[in-house]
Amino acid sequence: MIRSMIRMFFRTLRLVLMPFMLLWARLAMPKGIVRSAEAQQQIDLECGQLTLYHFKTCPFCIKVRHEMARLSLPITLRDAQHDPEHRNTLLQGGGKIQTPCLLITDAQGQLQWMYESNDIIRHLQQRFS
Repeated sequence: MIRSMIRMFFRTLRLVLMPFMLLWARLAMPKGIVRSAEAQQQIDLECGQLTLYHFKTCPFCIKVRHEMARLSLPITLRDAQHDPEHRNTLLQGGGKIQTPCLLITDAQGQLQWMYESNDIIRHLQQRFS
């Protein structure tokens, strides 16, 4: 009984806060850095090997998406909250349903599942700044 009440409380809280989180994510989106066409084309190619599993209203996911925008990185986004296929892929590949999670595919096809927003941001900055 108490568990269901707690679950209902947080579900309601999430529903109330969701529009504000989405508005904040949109309004606070930074401008992307501008590169030469050739440099951006190379970045776009490299980003084809990256996929971010996220929840739209997760503050840590928003933080990562903001950094992606700041660095002008067209990384594929996968909604692991509302898309059961993406959620299952995240669970099977990464071992847990936790977002954000950056899937990195190297040149040999090896997969690395990177969790934790600060680690993801650090990786993106080191690789693309």
